[in-house]
Amino acid sequence: MDFSPIIAQVWGMLAWFIPAVVLIGLLRSPWVKGIIGELLVRLFAHWQLDQQTYRRLHNVTLDTPDGTTQIDHVFLSSYGIFVLETKNMRGWIFGSEKQAHWTQKLYKRTYKFQNPLRQNYKHLKALEATLGVNPEHLHSVISFVGGSTFKTDMPVNVTQGTGFIRYIKSFQQQVFSEADVDSMLQCLQTGRRAPTLATHREHVQNLKRRSDPTAERQCPKCGSAMLIRTVKSGAKAGQQFWGCAGFPKCRVMQSV
Repeated sequence: MDFSPIIAQVWGMLAWFIPAVVLIGLLRSPWVKGIIGELLVRLFAHWQLDQQTYRRLHNVTLDTPDGTTQIDHVFLSSYGIFVLETKNMRGWIFGSEKQAHWTQKLYKRTYKFQNPLRQNYKHLKALEATLGVNPEHLHSVISFVGGSTFKTDMPVNVTQGTGFIRYIKSFQQQVFSEADVDSMLQCLQTGRRAPTLATHREHVQNLKRRSDPTAERQCPKCGSAMLIRTVKSGAKAGQQFWGCAGFPKCRVMQSV
């Protein structure tokens, strides 16, 4: 019996099945999901935010005392500077402004992720240092895309879908001149790292180094060394944390 037609049919099926499986795997990876989420925010902004009023930069990597920080989106306007952190997530989202970690519940599985407001705080401090602006004019915005549902009350600057558009447009008091906006845009364009794969790889390595409890690190505020210290009293007595060597002048602390 000639099995050639059957073998050819099997190979034909594998020819599309294997690439489809690989593609589905890529689409589910955090890196690709992040890119898709950022592209959605770009499209929403392109359709609903006037480009002359809101000057925008995407994927902005800036140098910091302890390495680099990567900002998803920056919108510069006469009404302030809006710094967007994008989260492409599904399922139920639980969290509050002061919690260190939020929770994603997807079907029967539960995942923890860093509070995006805290994550975006470092982005704001990097922009404040780079641009030399009053922090009151820097606004943190979190944009969840991907069909997630908030199961706890969220701050007004934590939005879903196109909600970040409404939040940005709610600021109507002019705090910068057009010349100021042009100057800040030029400053970021020249001061940012080139948005290349090499820049991304270096940033990922910086993130890994900062998450390593044994690695040396610098204070993100003053540049002094960060030292491992131990809480001596209270409910958290015995717990360790990173504290700035410049204490008490600098009181920056980070969890171990």
